[in-house]
Amino acid sequence: MTIWSGAVFSPFSMIIYMSDYSKLIVITNRLLCEGPFISQIEKVCSLKPCSLILREKDLPADEYEALALSVNAICEKNGVAFYIHSHIETAVKNGFKNIHLSIPALREGLNDLSRFENISVSCHCKEDVLEAEKAGATRIILGTVFETACKEGLRGRGVSFVKEICKTTDLPVYAIGGITLQNIAGVLSAGAAGGCMMSGFMKM
Repeated sequence: MTIWSGAVFSPFSMIIYMSDYSKLIVITNRLLCEGPFISQIEKVCSLKPCSLILREKDLPADEYEALALSVNAICEKNGVAFYIHSHIETAVKNGFKNIHLSIPALREGLNDLSRFENISVSCHCKEDVLEAEKAGATRIILGTVFETACKEGLRGRGVSFVKEICKTTDLPVYAIGGITLQNIAGVLSAGAAGGCMMSGFMKM
């Protein structure tokens, strides 16, 4: 990929940067793709990321379900864990075992959480993390770490925030918000299990 040419990295970050996507989670946003969304999903899944969260918040439930079935098939083919975002009914109906939830959605869906093997929860403070952990979360998506166009005007809380939260929980923590292939090494060194990227995957 010529986009990386000329950059200078430490030996560790170079490994992550050039070839190892296993510590990265794909957050989808089809509106960012320059080409067909499904083609982009096939491309990023071929890189073997840790998992993929099908975000697509603007879609009605029926369209989201249809898209989820197509994307899940691609994930299965590539050995990438597939997570439904918020649509608990869709996940239960289709037998999807991985769900990603916000704290409010976590509270509303407490009675259904036993149906899932993996529960990913968006957290923004220590109190969120402790609540998610108590509810049965299996991983934390922690934001906002760096400034990002996705949440314009929201100041990033930095690597020190990641380090603080990682000391609070034994659950794997994945940083979100402005995560790139250039700065992922920093959040890993702070104790995170990995990071999440949207633009980096949707525009590559």
